[in-house]
This record gives sequence, structure tokens and C-alpha cells, in this order.
Amino acid sequence: MYKYYESGLKSQALSLKEKFFNINFGYVFCIILLAVIGAVALYSAANGSWSPWAYRQSARFGVALGLMFVMALIDVKIYLKYSYVAYFLVLLLLIAVEVGGHVGMGAQRWIDLKLFKLQPSELMKIAMVMALAKYFHSCTLNKIESIRGIIAPALMALFPAALIIIQPDLGTALMLLFTTMVIFFVVGVQWWKFALLGGAGMVLAPIAWHFLHDYQKNRVLTFLNPERDPLGSGYHIIQSKIALGSGGIFGKGFLNGTQSHLNFLPEKHTDFIFTMLSEEFGMIGGTLVILINMIIIAYGYVFAFRTSSYFGKLVIIGLNTNYFMYVFINIAMVLGLLPVVGIPLPLISYGGTVMLSVMASFGIILCMDINRHLNLGRSSFGDD
Repeated sequence: MYKYYESGLKSQALSLKEKFFNINFGYVFCIILLAVIGAVALYSAANGSWSPWAYRQSARFGVALGLMFVMALIDVKIYLKYSYVAYFLVLLLLIAVEVGGHVGMGAQRWIDLKLFKLQPSELMKIAMVMALAKYFHSCTLNKIESIRGIIAPALMALFPAALIIIQPDLGTALMLLFTTMVIFFVVGVQWWKFALLGGAGMVLAPIAWHFLHDYQKNRVLTFLNPERDPLGSGYHIIQSKIALGSGGIFGKGFLNGTQSHLNFLPEKHTDFIFTMLSEEFGMIGGTLVILINMIIIAYGYVFAFRTSSYFGKLVIIGLNTNYFMYVFINIAMVLGLLPVVGIPLPLISYGGTVMLSVMASFGIILCMDINRHLNLGRSSFGDD
């Protein structure tokens, strides 16, 4: 199947034709299938109309799919060379958000580009992974095991996370930090450092609580007891559970969801779209969405396992973990297993910046897999 890789590690890049024919189209098919389900869900959310959400989302996906293929066919050495440049450019965008960003829904997270509103925090999820991968690609194990060796990558994550928390967007900041911890674990940072960090987190948690916004505190308290304010902060999750339960095994049928179409279910086209799908298509439909996402994630980790370069492995693991966090947090949130945060379900929830960033991530993952036998100068910690 992958006839261009029969002779082991390659020192020269593949031609454009060779790259295209080495794209894993099973992976691409799962991505397209998920986007089709998203368009159907948005059609239903608008009570059987392509406007205003399904049509725009489909058009965005067409553009994003083209972006994914472009990102997949780019010379992998460009990603390695310009990872730090991309990181600092996105960091400047995050600073620009703090200086004069667009305010929406009580948060200052966007830059208004007139044609669309850009959310730099989504781009940082990609840029930070690339920068960390480049840093560790050039590190020895001895350097990583030293305290000095992890200070720089830790700051790479903490500084943008702090800027994102200020916006405020605690959910995205925590996703950024979790992805960083996964990369640290993969490269061999010792367990005691994670234990020390966890202990410090537990000590600082009571202090951090006082710095949370009132709505963030309410989310945590509502997660612990949704019935404390059933018509206020607990309304979202209570209605979500009602919709999920009423769907049963096979659902109420397409366009027949009562909680969503009678407007009891809030944010049915964004954060709670999985709930709407489960009400109409039941446990079968919800399980199908989870299964497709699991296949996409499994593909990613298989790609990482068979990629020769250390840079490629870390990029795939980081971006794949970031995608996993999207899916896990959103579904756990609507099931009441996590506090309600503004994390969408990729390719299904309505939204532009998230779709573009996720599809760009898929493109980069494909690029790493296409060039998995290309010699980038290092394939393990043993190589200097």
C-alpha cells in the first residue's frame, strides 16, 4: 500500500504525487463522515432548514477540507523549521486580544478581521504543540531529566495559558496545560515532577478558587448539585439530561426531538448538539458519534507509533490529544460528568475557528504520517 517507503528511512522529500497517494483516506473518510453528521444535526437544530447553520457549516467544511489537504502536502521540514516562528506569532495575537480584542458573551477572546472573527487561543493549541515538539526533538534525555531542561517548555505553555485565563477561558487554558503534560510524560519527564506539580495544585486550589469569576464558581457548584438552581445555572445540564434520557435506545426520530425543537434545550447548535443528536437518534446515534471519534483518535496514535522522527511523533501525539480533549470534555459535560464549559464538539458543533483549527491539525497529522520515514535528523532519545 505504501510503496514509496519500502527501503526504510528516506533522506529526500517525496514528490507531490507521492504524498497524495500516501494520504490515509480511511482517516479522511471518518473526518468527512463526522462532518456530514454535523450538517444533518444543524439542519435539525434549525427545525428542518439549511439556514442559518447547516449551510454555513457545510461551506466552512469545504474550505477547511481544502486547508487540510494543503497542510498535509506541505514539506514537513517547513513545520520543523518554522515551529518557533508560528508560536511567537500566535502569542502576539493572544496579546493583541488583551489589548483590543472583540468582546462577545462577556469574554474578550476574538480578533475582528471583518470577514470573520479569529480566536487565537484555538491556534495556540496547534502552535504550542509544534514548538514543544521542536524543542524536545533537539533535546537529550539528560537535559529533559534536569530541572533546567523543562523550564523553557513549561513557560511555553504557562504564559499563553495565563493570557487565555484572563480572557476568561478557563476550559481552553486547561486543555492547553493537559496537552503539555501529556507531551512531558511522553518525552520522559520523571514521575516525581508530576507528583510535585499535583501537590502544588492541591495546595493552591483554595487560593485559585477566590480568583475565579462568579459564573465559573457557579459552574463548579452546579456540577456538584444541579438542583441548587434549576432555573438558573443548573438549567442547561438538567435539560440536557432530560433530553438524553428521553431519547432512549433508538431515539424519537429525525426532527422529532421535543426538548430541542420546543427550545427547552439551550445552545442546541453548539455546546449541546450531542444531546440533541442523542434525543433524536437515541443511544445508537450517540454511540455512533463516539465510535467515529474513537476511530479518528486511534488512527492518530497509530500514525504516531509508526512515525520515525521524534518531531513527528510528538506533533501527532500532541494534536491528537488536543482533539481527544475536545471530544471527551464536550460529551462528559453534556452527560453531567464535568462542569459546563464552552468546549464544542469538533465538526458537529456550529463554529468557524474551531473547525479550521481542528482541520488544520488533521492536515498536520497527515503530513507527519505521509513523511513518516523521512529522516529529520533524529528518531529517538538515543540520537544526538
